[in-house]
Amino acid sequence: MPTLLIVHHTPSPNCQAMFEAVVSGATTPEIEDVRVVRRAALSATVSDVLAADGFLLGTPANLGYMSGALKHFFDQIYYPCLDETRGRPFGYYVHGGNDVTGAVRGIESITTGLGWRRAADPVTLTGGPDSAGVEACWELGATIAAGLEA
Repeated sequence: MPTLLIVHHTPSPNCQAMFEAVVSGATTPEIEDVRVVRRAALSATVSDVLAADGFLLGTPANLGYMSGALKHFFDQIYYPCLDETRGRPFGYYVHGGNDVTGAVRGIESITTGLGWRRAADPVTLTGGPDSAGVEACWELGATIAAGLEA
């Protein structure tokens, strides 16, 4: 059974709402044959990444960049997972107060270096997530999980 690893840093109610919507989409009953594993960015390990067939990443935009927790995750797994995970699909979501550009640039740069394949457009939100934003997060989770099921 394929495994989707959701790695997230969820320090705020806005990030929590996005995370819950992503998990809901990834675990919708229509997707039956995908195991979904959730890990906080500071506790995700190389073993978690190597055991996963696809990834979903979530972070706030802090001071113009992804959270330190997600950056720490990438620092820990980059070289040990570089060759083994090349080509695996991923998606991501970012929440920011007013700008997410630096966080998006950082995630795109690192995942390009890893050779991961973006399997869905990212969800980027500023301010509180409205119903359309929550729906976009649900769709992101469902899209990445369904891609693994196929």
